[in-house]
Parts: sequence; C-alpha cells; structure tokens
Amino acid sequence: MKSTALALFASCIVLGACGSDPLPPPSAPPPAPVQPEPPPTQKPDDNPRFSNIQIADDIKKACGITDAEAFFAYDSANIREPDRVVLKKLAVCFSTGPLKGRQMRLVGHADPRGDEEYNRVLGQRRADNVKQGIASQGLDSAKIATTSRGEDDATGTDETTWNRDRRVDIMLGD
Repeated sequence: MKSTALALFASCIVLGACGSDPLPPPSAPPPAPVQPEPPPTQKPDDNPRFSNIQIADDIKKACGITDAEAFFAYDSANIREPDRVVLKKLAVCFSTGPLKGRQMRLVGHADPRGDEEYNRVLGQRRADNVKQGIASQGLDSAKIATTSRGEDDATGTDETTWNRDRRVDIMLGD
C-alpha cells in the first residue's frame, strides 16, 4: 500500500510538473478603426463643371466679344484661366471702352433640383463669383450689381437641359 500511495503521490507530482500555465482569459477584440465622416453630399445643382456664363447681345457687340466667347462654362468657386480673357474684355469695355460709366448686372440661376432657398443662395454665389472674377480684371466692383433668380426661370427637365439653367447672365444695368 505504501508503494501504491507513493506511486500515486509521484504521479501527482509528475502530472503537476507537466502542466502548463493556465490560459489567460480571452481579451476583448481590438476596437474597430474609426471611419472618418463622409463628406457632405453635394447637391446635384452644385456641380461646378456645369455652370455657364451668358453675355447679352448688346454687351457682346459693344465689347467685341464673339459668340464663342460669350457662353462658357465656369467653376462656381474658380473662374477657369482661359475664361479670364473674356472677363478682361468685359472689365476694359466697362471701365475705359464703349460701355464706360455703365453698370453691369449679373443674374445667377440654378436648376430646379434642391430646395428653393438653397437654389437662391447658389444663384447668388455664382453671380458673386463672376463679379469677383471681373473685378479682379480691373472693373470697379461698385459698377457690378448681382442678384439671384435661383430656380425661378428654370426650364430644364433632364441633365442636358438643367445644364442651361445653371448660369450667370451678364446684362447692362440701369
């Protein structure tokens, strides 16, 4: 019996020595990476690549601006470099040329998608950006009045015709 007890005791010691450290408790999974907030969705009417400037016929004639120059696309935040030539012609014509002393009126428009107030603000921003572009070419900004019609005159029903609704009209002022 002594030998059985001794064998049992020896087995416990051997088994205890062969055991390993207990497994650590499971750790919490790593936190998920923080995703940045997506940028605000751009309104469909605020695509700067689809805005236009239209110059009235009487201004084109007086300032020597061709039909090809009188209707061009612009970025609502930045006038494109090639279009500054036309803005310079307008500035010279209204400051020292045939329309010297006359007022220029810029009317911003938007297509009908989006709410009415948003479109009114967008049309105004377009007109103000064109005003800034012309003033930077030398015309006194006090000679340039801006307003917005927003979506009031919009006639488009699809992307092709909405493109014509997104514009700034340049006309003679009072």
